[in-house]
Amino acid sequence: MNTATLPRLTSRGIELDTSTECFGEMRRSDDIADDYPALRERMNEDGYLFIPGYLERDNVIKARRSILEHIEKGGFLDPSHPLMDAVSKDGTPVPSMMSEMARPGTKLYDLLYEGRIMDFYKGFLGGTVRHFDFTWVRAVEPNVGTPAHCDIVYMGRGTKKLYTCWIPLGDVTHELGGLMILEKSHRHDHLNRNYGQRDVDSYCTNYADAPLIEAGKKQWQWNGYLTKNPATLREKLGGRWLTSEFKAGDFVTFGMFTVHGSTDNHTNCYRLSSDSRYQLASEPIDERWIGDKPIAHAMAGKRGRVC
Repeated sequence: MNTATLPRLTSRGIELDTSTECFGEMRRSDDIADDYPALRERMNEDGYLFIPGYLERDNVIKARRSILEHIEKGGFLDPSHPLMDAVSKDGTPVPSMMSEMARPGTKLYDLLYEGRIMDFYKGFLGGTVRHFDFTWVRAVEPNVGTPAHCDIVYMGRGTKKLYTCWIPLGDVTHELGGLMILEKSHRHDHLNRNYGQRDVDSYCTNYADAPLIEAGKKQWQWNGYLTKNPATLREKLGGRWLTSEFKAGDFVTFGMFTVHGSTDNHTNCYRLSSDSRYQLASEPIDERWIGDKPIAHAMAGKRGRVC
């Protein structure tokens, strides 16, 4: 990546330092895509795997089309532009995490839970694989990025050997915004021993807002974000923010303790992507994300304690 030619990049409105000391390109692993021992070693080293072109582009485009047809029915797209361009009518947020778009029988379900991705995790994990039944499907509107966090605080009640799969559902330029990972952050022992042991659905029953949580009027006392300022977080933890310009067919996976977020969307289009989770079927699984109707972060998943 030639950082000198990058456009202005921001995350949560904070401008990112794109000098070579602070910012870089994700390491590609397409050269070892079928070498599972090498992939495990690289995951241990980097905390993520980026495999460009690992999926059939046509299958990704089919899933993209099905999602955009759903979004179009909601009136979110500008009808003067082609459907597949995903141009927003007025920048209105699409209802988040459209998990119904990945139910059995859909194009996205076939992409994520049939064929190549499941085969990857079976080989990578070395056994029969189970995925979460809940799928995070996102259409990120203009000017919005995801704050920095680790996934462990949202889904850590089962095995810690759980992996996120991030799929760009279309081509993703720097201007459109996309996934960014903090280099070597999975090896930050202090972060893992402290922040990494927390659970967003655990709440203090003796705090003033506990009745609001118990009544379903407030989602949580803490939202799991590490910070709203990715620039100062990088300075504190070290490493570089890493990203890429992604293409439909690219595959990224990372572990529960890898710090990640996204750059902001500086276009008038929605950025489509999905997050799905995979683990060995023999390992314990987080009860919030399985079943016909996963409870997710609802009251049924809360755990009260005296603080």
